[in-house]
Amino acid sequence: MILQGFNCYLRLPPCSSLRQMGEKYLQRSLFLIWSIGMSLWAGKLQAATQNSVSPEVFDNGNPASDLTKSSAIRVNYPLFPRNHRGTKLAPGEIRGIKQTKRVIDADLVSVSPVATFESLQSVSRLNQDEVGIMKDENKNILHSGENFSIELHYPIKSPIQIAAPENFNPGLRLPPPPQPLAQPTPPSASTESVTPAVKLESLTTNFRRDSDNFNQTNQFIEETAQFRLRNGNRFRFKTGINYFEQRDFESVTNIPLQVEWEGKIDKVTVAVGGGVDVFDHLPTALDFNARVEAPIGIKVSPSGQLQSGVVVSAVVEQGPYKFNAQTLNNQITAWRFGPNLYWQIDPNTSLYSSLRLGSYNDGNFEQQSFSRVEHKFGQFFVAANLFNWNYRRDVEKTTGYFSPPDFLVYNGEVGWEGNVFERLRCRLAATLGQQRLQGEWDIANSYQARCTAKLSPSLEADFGYAYTNVQNRQTERSGYNNQSFTGQLRVKF
Repeated sequence: MILQGFNCYLRLPPCSSLRQMGEKYLQRSLFLIWSIGMSLWAGKLQAATQNSVSPEVFDNGNPASDLTKSSAIRVNYPLFPRNHRGTKLAPGEIRGIKQTKRVIDADLVSVSPVATFESLQSVSRLNQDEVGIMKDENKNILHSGENFSIELHYPIKSPIQIAAPENFNPGLRLPPPPQPLAQPTPPSASTESVTPAVKLESLTTNFRRDSDNFNQTNQFIEETAQFRLRNGNRFRFKTGINYFEQRDFESVTNIPLQVEWEGKIDKVTVAVGGGVDVFDHLPTALDFNARVEAPIGIKVSPSGQLQSGVVVSAVVEQGPYKFNAQTLNNQITAWRFGPNLYWQIDPNTSLYSSLRLGSYNDGNFEQQSFSRVEHKFGQFFVAANLFNWNYRRDVEKTTGYFSPPDFLVYNGEVGWEGNVFERLRCRLAATLGQQRLQGEWDIANSYQARCTAKLSPSLEADFGYAYTNVQNRQTERSGYNNQSFTGQLRVKF
């Protein structure tokens, strides 16, 4: 009988009915074995999914609190999606997950660079201001809330401090190296996200000491606290203690108290500030400053390097002219205003030019212009500088500040900038040229060094030294030289 059944299954006639019964029996047996195997496999997969994927699974489109534990945003999709209660997600919830993932992925690759420039020095790196993540209350999804910003760095000096010829090299402060993208921190699923009305962003301590061979010393120690408002605007509060010493004149101690607001109107940056300058034996003086700047055709590479673009700006300043002790004792104040132009011609070539007009309370008037062209070759660079400064009247002997009727300086500059160690970046530069004062020519030279030490992810320190013989006073036939020690400590929160 068994042999007959086997022959029938092998289509050996005449047993068709027995063959059909055997086929049905075999099919049912295979289906039963497959069902049992799939049930066991699905149970194991479900347990693994609950243990390893649950921190990154959304509940009704809202992110779980541990979304940012990994180094990049990642949303995993298990074979059987479940929420935090362990039950399967409804089709609408699954669509919410996929929609949120598409929004996050699109934002990570479409952050638009918006340039803001704040100095005289050329820029080659993108300094990330902040990349934030905010919650959209209407759609319950995440989206990118902030843009990049590019900054140029001023030489460390107060408004109206010095319009001096040593400002040829517009500053040796190094831009910090590009920071990695800040990972978003979404709100917890169990609590509501509340953006603080005011957030402390950074504390910056500036130090500068200038001294020359005629016993004149100016020293500045100033602290600036920068806050960020809920709407993205910023305001800064600055104070400190400054000291001015000069032979044959009474020394002056100054405490500045200044507040500045900065915001954006479309792509135009607007900053307005004011305050008071308190002195130890002189009347309190008011000061004011305003700045407007707009980027044109800015192009930035994905790595953060400025490729090309133009930034135009206008500056207005009013306050005590902090040139030396004699000038402050004579209570000289000035209005100074003018435009700036920065042009990144290509990734390695830049042009900066500025014009300043000044009106002093003693009736004097000044005109000052400065231009600089710089080109980089890897870590090395060359530059050409041109500076012109003239006043309507020469009042140095009466009121104390350098006020040449015709002063011209031009020079060439060579330098190097790079990493000495992993956490130490330095810049070295030297200039050689000529200066003309009252029709007489003389050699003009300087050398400078400045380093930035990255002490921690949120703490950086700058320190620098500069020497120059470019004049900022009339010396008859005597030679002139000035030495500057500078430093800056930056703490980010």
